[in-house]
Amino acid sequence: MRCIAVIPARGGSKGVPRKNVRLLAGAPLVARTIAAARAASLVDAVYVSTDDAEIAAAARAAGADVIDRPAGISGDEASSESALLHALDVVEAAGGPVRALVFLQCTSPFTTSAEIDACAAAVLRDGAACAFTAAPDHGFLWGVDEAGDAHGLNHDHRAPRRRRQELPPQYRETGAVYAMDAAAFRAAGVRFCGPAKLVPVDTPPVEIDSLADFALVEALLGPEKASGAVPAGLKALVMDFDGVFTDDRVLVDQDGREAVFASRSDGMGIGLLRKATEIKLLILSKEPNPVVSARGRKLAIEVRQGIDDKLPELDRWLAQHGISRQETAYVGNDVNDLECMRAVGFPVAPGDARPEAKAVARWVTSAHGGKGALREVCEALIAAARTPA
Repeated sequence: MRCIAVIPARGGSKGVPRKNVRLLAGAPLVARTIAAARAASLVDAVYVSTDDAEIAAAARAAGADVIDRPAGISGDEASSESALLHALDVVEAAGGPVRALVFLQCTSPFTTSAEIDACAAAVLRDGAACAFTAAPDHGFLWGVDEAGDAHGLNHDHRAPRRRRQELPPQYRETGAVYAMDAAAFRAAGVRFCGPAKLVPVDTPPVEIDSLADFALVEALLGPEKASGAVPAGLKALVMDFDGVFTDDRVLVDQDGREAVFASRSDGMGIGLLRKATEIKLLILSKEPNPVVSARGRKLAIEVRQGIDDKLPELDRWLAQHGISRQETAYVGNDVNDLECMRAVGFPVAPGDARPEAKAVARWVTSAHGGKGALREVCEALIAAARTPA
């Protein structure tokens, strides 16, 4: 009896064209919600229901399964419930009964795994038919009567003004997370399918429906601050080479010899990291060119190169050092890094990485590969190591 998360994401968007794959902090919008859902402990599987090939590709790159949404329930008038019921049919036909269905909207970019788990727990553990996230609202609400006159809805506007904290408790539905008992939802056909539990949240209740909303969210996010993003307890930093140590270009002379551009600043950052922490370092590269091993020797970093299937090699190296995947940061920039990035505790992508890598990353650096991205990562790891637990 599983708990699944479903994210409906149509290709057609009127307010902001291609909204669901528009980049936010370096990753497609849909990828942020997928990441939160995959981190939720009570969610067994994450699905994106879509009619769009680009959204499907971004969803798969971020680690979600994809459900092909029929054209008949993909138009402007189609309800979210129709997509959810279709997804539930598909999932149960393939894998058996579903106990709880979590409905997530990727237009709510601040959704957290803790909020998802709280809504799922209300159904799975507390017996609620449904649950939803809501933000406390202390505002004075007004209505307009048939004569066009304004009147207070949650307060008597004719009486002396009360303090906001003295108003009756009220909450604004955020639209970010809903959880439903699957059987109750199927029977009712609507998300509020029985006794509901409200889950108060304090994340910004912003839903993206316009370019102005995108601008607001980008301002709220601000520059991605590495020291705040790096989790505690990391013991290993594993790095791809091309596009991470380099700017992903290669110089080839008339004899076929290759050379690359690398950053002295990155080298300095690695040296500082080695002095400040005990984090183990590895270059793990598909590239067999001797330039990789030469750079590794220069920086005193172990190199494993010419590796086509990186994850088994990563696991072997981690086992040798007694380090878990969860204790590992991996910096990758392209599709051959995705398996490792999904596996580790802290995947990172340079600012100019492929969109697929950015979608998987928990942090996208502001600097580009070969131009300070590794210095940024090293400084973040140093700052995290110095922060009291």
